Amino acid sequence: MRYAQRITLHEELETAFTIRKNVFVEEQGVPLADEFDQYDKLEGPCVHILAYYDGKPIGTGRIRSVEGIGKLERICILEPYRKFGIGKKIIAALEGIAVEQGLRKVKLHGQTQAKGFYTKLGYLAASEEFMEDGIPHILMMKDLTIA
Repeated sequence: MRYAQRITLHEELETAFTIRKNVFVEEQGVPLADEFDQYDKLEGPCVHILAYYDGKPIGTGRIRSVEGIGKLERICILEPYRKFGIGKKIIAALEGIAVEQGLRKVKLHGQTQAKGFYTKLGYLAASEEFMEDGIPHILMMKDLTIA
């Protein structure tokens, strides 16, 4: 069973932080100080989610409104669970939250190697490649009003 749901408990948020640390800090070399920020709390402008596979938390992401556009951030999945369609569940859950919040567009800074994944989900490249935490990224956008 694969699904993603909102984080409502501090223990769930700590689990999301552990997943992010594993993927971004340990696997990809992002500095720990750059990975966590002022939005990493239950009460605040972000809605965080956890993704599950067979009942085990294995992925996470968050969304916050930035100038009327939903910004999808910190999307990651533990390495052994990639390629099971979990990424699509995370994106769908975050987009659903954006719609609930009345947002019509979403954007994200996708790692360049994931551009094809986001393109298949309806995202369009909206920038040239740029570096973020030493990793090539691209700004991608999606209009949620287009079916």
